[in-house]
Parts: sequence; C-alpha cells; structure tokens
Amino acid sequence: MASPTVAANAYANLARILDTGGAGKGSEGGGPSFSSVLKDALGSVAEAGRKSDSQTAAMASGKANVMDVVTAVAETDVAVSTLVSVRDRVIQSYEDIMKMQI
Repeated sequence: MASPTVAANAYANLARILDTGGAGKGSEGGGPSFSSVLKDALGSVAEAGRKSDSQTAAMASGKANVMDVVTAVAETDVAVSTLVSVRDRVIQSYEDIMKMQI
C-alpha cells in the first residue's frame, strides 16, 4: 500500500514534468524520452533504498524511530515492486513485438 509520501512524490514528479512542458532530452514528440523517464525511475528507487539504509543505520544506533524505519522500508518495497512490474511489462511487450509477423 502506498503511503501519502509516495503519492505526494508521484504528484510532484508529474507536476514537474507538466511544468517543463514534458520535454526531456532527445525527445521528438514533445513528451519525455523513455530513457529520461527510466533514469528518473531508477534514481527514485535508488534514493528510496538509500533512505531506508540510513534510517536502518540510525535505528541501530538508537537515533531513529521504529515507525520512520518501517515507513522507509515500505516505501522502498513499493518502489522496487513497481520497478519490477514495469520491467516485466517491458519484457513482455518486447516479446510480443518479436512474435509479430512482418
């Protein structure tokens, strides 16, 4: 289940894309390029992992609240699960395209 923080970050990213006109580097159709969207997604997953690691280390040293650690780990889990789902769908789409008759 997504937390309010994850939802707020998603809305902020969407607003940022819309404010910039959706133009990514190397895009021709006015929308963000696939590579820039993928790079942003990987960056957000990596950032969630770093946050989770730092919260876990802080809890081990007695400086963090358990709820903060659980929230950070849950956000990382949601981010990784989403990334895996997107990866699976991209692979399935590629396989479907390869099966098409020319």
